[in-house]
Amino acid sequence: MLICCCTATGQDTLLYKRPHISVVQFAAPVLLAGAGLSLSGPPKYKVKDWRNRHFDGFHTKADDVLSLAPIAVVYGLDLLGVEARTDFANRSVILVKSELLALGSVYLLKASTREMRPDGSDFHSFPSNHSAQAFLAATFLSEEYGRRIRWIPYVAYTVASSVSALRVLNNKHYINDVLVGAGIGILSQKLAYLTHRYQWGKRKQKAPLNF
Repeated sequence: MLICCCTATGQDTLLYKRPHISVVQFAAPVLLAGAGLSLSGPPKYKVKDWRNRHFDGFHTKADDVLSLAPIAVVYGLDLLGVEARTDFANRSVILVKSELLALGSVYLLKASTREMRPDGSDFHSFPSNHSAQAFLAATFLSEEYGRRIRWIPYVAYTVASSVSALRVLNNKHYINDVLVGAGIGILSQKLAYLTHRYQWGKRKQKAPLNF
């Protein structure tokens, strides 16, 4: 787990320490996945019927852009001089590991279940890759900047939730698809951080901004 302290003289302090694994870190992805599985029967069709009544014909590609936006924010803030939790090399490796884990999990489930999408376009409905990507990215942004800028996680997960909602409104996924996808995304990113060994430089970081 990352530790960031500040001495009385304001000097930088070491920020890396062996990660501490706690049950709390896995609560959100487990609850999301559990909720998705519990809604995999008739309830998902009720949500689809509600969508068809109120948003028939709705279509947007905003979900494609928003699902990746938090990752761009992480690297963008770093370029602007707002230090992230992790240096560029370690951060990028963590991101790649989480992406591989999430994509592998999502497409293994898609190939196994072959669930038809609500619009009937193909058999890749369960789980939602957009939702997994959006929540993975939100967790990445929150891990890198949530300790320094306290409102970051709220914005990040609001964007991720919007992506999931848009996938349902676009008639590309059922409600259970996006909930399980969200759980996979968060879990993949958490595992990537918890298992990373920080093989490169153990950079120092200034005291948190906390605004």
